[in-house]
Amino acid sequence: MTTVGFHASHEQLPPSRLLEAVRLAEQAGFDAAMCSDHFEPWSVRQGHSGYAWSWLAAALEATRFSLGVVTAPGQRYHPAVAAQKVATLAEMYPGRFWAAIGSGEAINEHITGDRWPEKDERDARLVETVDVMRRLLAGEQVSADGRIRVDRARIWSLPDSPAPLFAAAVSTETAREAAAWADGVITVDQSPDELRAFIDAYRDAGGRGPVSVQVHLSWAPTEDEALAIAHEQWRQSLVPAHLAWELDTPEAFDERTAEVSAEQVAETLPVFADPGRHLEHLVAIAELGVDRIYLHHVGTEQAAFIDAFGEHVLPALKEVER
Repeated sequence: MTTVGFHASHEQLPPSRLLEAVRLAEQAGFDAAMCSDHFEPWSVRQGHSGYAWSWLAAALEATRFSLGVVTAPGQRYHPAVAAQKVATLAEMYPGRFWAAIGSGEAINEHITGDRWPEKDERDARLVETVDVMRRLLAGEQVSADGRIRVDRARIWSLPDSPAPLFAAAVSTETAREAAAWADGVITVDQSPDELRAFIDAYRDAGGRGPVSVQVHLSWAPTEDEALAIAHEQWRQSLVPAHLAWELDTPEAFDERTAEVSAEQVAETLPVFADPGRHLEHLVAIAELGVDRIYLHHVGTEQAAFIDAFGEHVLPALKEVER
């Protein structure tokens, strides 16, 4: 069976409303949840960006299913501090928390005032970051003097079993590289051929653990409403990945997408009023062998989406044979 999760977007809602949304998602039949970890939103129109780690503790306490986060230690967070956060949540909520580690985006990391590295350097820093975190989460005292510098760090409060560290990846190349260290992998919705290639690259390189896909979508009672929501809230989906890593303010994303049409945005994500059409799209993803699918309705009103998908999408999607 396919695990179907709810994505909590800190860029779009205040933390208090996201907490209520994740409670509703569990009650409606979602199996799990995950959240973003941003310092700034993608767009000024989105207007929020709560601190994910405070929220995660509250959300884990308020629910009983698993929760995870996509995060980028290495610049904004020192890996030793990131490992301590992971260990604390895993100790408090055994078997329910995971973190997916990525190389980050300038929009969140520039706040330190440090230079934003080139992609090759960020990837190398990611490898060192994961090594430091793995060793700390295994109970070692760690010192390092590479791209990541650590002086005799040790995590004193450890869970009985470490939380899984997944890889956050988009390209097949990154999936292949992450297979060496990841306990699983999470990516974003792509074409069926691209997703199949991504999964094959990860598995063929020895990748273990679950394959997860985050699906951005727009739903409303009418097609026009769903289209307007996508255009208002998620037009940064038209910014290519390589550029999205480099733009460093919400205003820069807004400027880049100022002239795009609603129809152009709709080419980048499912935009339907009919839950059945969303179900068709999601079933096709599950049938590729995806273990977990996390649904992100890009609107700011989550309750109606949760109710509609809980009734019309989740039961059938969970039954897909992988």
